[in-house]
Amino acid sequence: MVSRLPPLNALRAFEATARLGGVSPAARELHVTHGAVSRQIRLLEADLGLALFSREGRGLRLTSAGRQLQEAAAAAFSRLQETTLRLRRDTPSTLVLGCPGSLLARWMIPRLEQLGRDLPGLTLHLAAQEGGFDTDLTGLDAALLLAEAPWPAGWQVRELAPERIGPVVSPRHPASASPDRLLEEPLLHTASRPQAWPAWATRHGIDPTRLRYGGGFEHLYYLLEAALAGIGVAIAPEPLVAADLEAGRLLAPWGFSATGGAWILASRRGTTDSRVDRLGDWLEHQLAAGPSGPANTPVPAARD
Repeated sequence: MVSRLPPLNALRAFEATARLGGVSPAARELHVTHGAVSRQIRLLEADLGLALFSREGRGLRLTSAGRQLQEAAAAAFSRLQETTLRLRRDTPSTLVLGCPGSLLARWMIPRLEQLGRDLPGLTLHLAAQEGGFDTDLTGLDAALLLAEAPWPAGWQVRELAPERIGPVVSPRHPASASPDRLLEEPLLHTASRPQAWPAWATRHGIDPTRLRYGGGFEHLYYLLEAALAGIGVAIAPEPLVAADLEAGRLLAPWGFSATGGAWILASRRGTTDSRVDRLGDWLEHQLAAGPSGPANTPVPAARD
């Protein structure tokens, strides 16, 4: 009789927590809440009848049983990743594109219909990913993300457009204001990009220590939902809020400014893939189209 395996979700939560050294980074990578990861680990420990972590101050430390399971889980998930990557590559028309969940939800998904019309021979498999991308882009053909150089040594990077970010608010806020007005507002922020507000303030001559923070959120998607609800002022990349600005759901009275980062399309160094080149051309065209989003304008001819 085949022995029963523990629940897969519980193993994934345990492996991510052990590898990343904590529940919070594991939750960001898995795109779930801190509590969900903790519950899965407790479920796994109950299933095995063993403690996998012990408390060490405010952190976690693997027990002897935890170290044994980590080695086995890491090897198993690595083999699964390698196998699924090989299987995906055996289907040449499918390109596996990874991107942060907020970018996927607010920018890529609204443009999928246009992508299908412009690049009918390209099938995308979109993979939401949080907590960063590894240097090998494991399981992916390419990654679309907002980032700042230097890039990992194993990546070849195409810069698609400069990143511009700015504060956005619901229409209840005055249509125009000086940057100093922000010192009177509750500033919404994310755990994934804690330096966004201080960096923006510094660029605009505001002492970052004078900023007053409101609610914090794990992901940009939730941050922007809070801004739409009128809870406070959010800060976000311009293309991710362009549709809301155009529809009047959000206002950007302070404008947008460059960060020094960029929208990039990354793939593994040394690889040549015409699908990635065609997708890069399309993404660059869409980002250059401005706030109107997926415009019905001619797409540049694909490169050989």
